[in-house]
Amino acid sequence: MAALFNKFQQAVGVLAKSTTFAKNPRQLQFEADINKLFMYTSYNRLGREAVETDAEEIIEMAGKATLSEQQKQVQENIHHQVENFCSFMDKILLPEVSKNESSSQSTNPPPPRQSGLTFAVGGNNAFPAADKPLVPETKPLTLAEVSQRLMDQIGYTLEIKPSVIPHKDAGQGCFIKGEADVGTVLAFYPGVIYSPAFYRYIPGYPKVDAQNSYLITRYDGTVINAQPWGVGGESREVWTGSYNTPSSVKREDSLTGSDRLWKALSKPLQGSGKAKEVLERRNPLAFGHLANHPPKEMAPNVMICPYDFPLVERDLRTYIPNVSFGDSGEVKMKRFGSFWFKTGGSNGLDAPVMKTMVLVATRALCDEELLLNYRLSNSKRRPDWYTPVNEEEDRRRWS
Repeated sequence: MAALFNKFQQAVGVLAKSTTFAKNPRQLQFEADINKLFMYTSYNRLGREAVETDAEEIIEMAGKATLSEQQKQVQENIHHQVENFCSFMDKILLPEVSKNESSSQSTNPPPPRQSGLTFAVGGNNAFPAADKPLVPETKPLTLAEVSQRLMDQIGYTLEIKPSVIPHKDAGQGCFIKGEADVGTVLAFYPGVIYSPAFYRYIPGYPKVDAQNSYLITRYDGTVINAQPWGVGGESREVWTGSYNTPSSVKREDSLTGSDRLWKALSKPLQGSGKAKEVLERRNPLAFGHLANHPPKEMAPNVMICPYDFPLVERDLRTYIPNVSFGDSGEVKMKRFGSFWFKTGGSNGLDAPVMKTMVLVATRALCDEELLLNYRLSNSKRRPDWYTPVNEEEDRRRWS
């Protein structure tokens, strides 16, 4: 698979230099990324029984399928893995229903599937107040215990410990504990999701990254702020993504003239805008924001994959570690200069989705640190620790 994929990468490199695509390098990079994800996740879905001829067929399909066809297949492949993950989490966390309880309920109409948000805590909680979402009963397990049980079920989990990257700013790193094949969904990128319509609500706007290194942007302009998620929690709870402003933010009397001007003209808009959702804070894979950028002479082993979670999947919702700021469904946007405006809501034909991200393995992994190519923009001063993995890809991504 690796040798065949290297051939594909060479082909992409040749294509990228073609004058045909010179006018839209950003789109080219997006298509190249989707092409890779199509191959990785499709190969993963075949399972360990896949042979070399299967890999060759997938690469051939990647060269013939349209972008929309590949995007659809990637979403289906990712969702298939997410469904399996959620099923295992249900088995780990939801209380077992005894045979006596089952038989006593046999004469009554069948209740909703006892999973995720629909699992009631006794009859008195069957109809919670409209402004107080129901928090279902779960087993009293810690995050560490849930993580170990997940590893026993699927063969891997994540752990946070000091990074092996040799620079002073590396801090904590995200490690896979166990083994996972190429194309495996290793981590969710948690936090609050902002569509372009709500950029001005991001804390710290317009200099949103001044006090926050846990922001990430999808190609479609969706921003995810993982800072409020932190390192998860020890329970299933109602979560809105609220958090306190970091204490390191400058005081008013210490601001420079330029900073005061920015604050006066472009301070963040006030408003919660966040839906109340019951989320499982003990999600062992909700640590995508803690993956480090690889140092020089080391290659990334995971890549970002956009994942549009279908909101109709209510039984899975509690394990998706995100909340949307403002409208949670599709919002049509129009750009005018550097500003975005709403032009209408969903057309009603497609189910609403939540635009999230996951990290996908780009090779087989075993007990090692996850390394993600940050692809920082070359239009701004980069940190001293940042070594570009591929300058050309960085330029295309932010062109």
